Amino acid sequence: MIGCLDVDVGFRCADRCLLFAEPLKKKKRIDPAILKQREERKKKRLEKQIRRLERNAKQLKPIDELEVPLELVDGKKERMREAAVITPAVEEERALLTKDWTRYKRKQHLKDMQMIDRLMFAQQKALDELRQESEELYQAAIQINPTLLPFTVRGPVKTPPIKGYDSPDGEYTDVSKKCVVNNHWTGVVNPCLQVYESNCTEEQNM
Repeated sequence: MIGCLDVDVGFRCADRCLLFAEPLKKKKRIDPAILKQREERKKKRLEKQIRRLERNAKQLKPIDELEVPLELVDGKKERMREAAVITPAVEEERALLTKDWTRYKRKQHLKDMQMIDRLMFAQQKALDELRQESEELYQAAIQINPTLLPFTVRGPVKTPPIKGYDSPDGEYTDVSKKCVVNNHWTGVVNPCLQVYESNCTEEQNM
């Protein structure tokens, strides 16, 4: 008897809940042409925002070493000078000076080469005379003197690597500059894309 009462109370509660429920609202039918116009407007708005993002994406990271200071840009007109007018007489004088300088440098080069030839000839003659006197002295004279060009090198020694050795990286401070493009459209395009995709899926389901 108690079980029957429980079942009866359960059915009454279920009926009462159904009676208190709100009736379903009838969906309004919208003209397909109006829906198409709305989708076209959303699509155009999104394409416009994407084009703005693409224009901002072409901005390159600024390099301080390649930027010209504003002080130099402002004083460009003050520092510009007009090219001086060269007369034919001045051009002729410069050409004659260039020819004289070329002749002087040629004579200087010939003198240097003649002096080097005389020194080498005298050196070779002295070595030939020394060789006739003593072969041992000649061999000692033609040896390279390492003390003429002192050169010392101090580098790593050849040792086998240590197994399991963790090389320290050291401490450093990162001073590299970061370039951030302030664009308020980035927070607008993503929600719009989500709304556009959801509307498309709803139309396909209908």
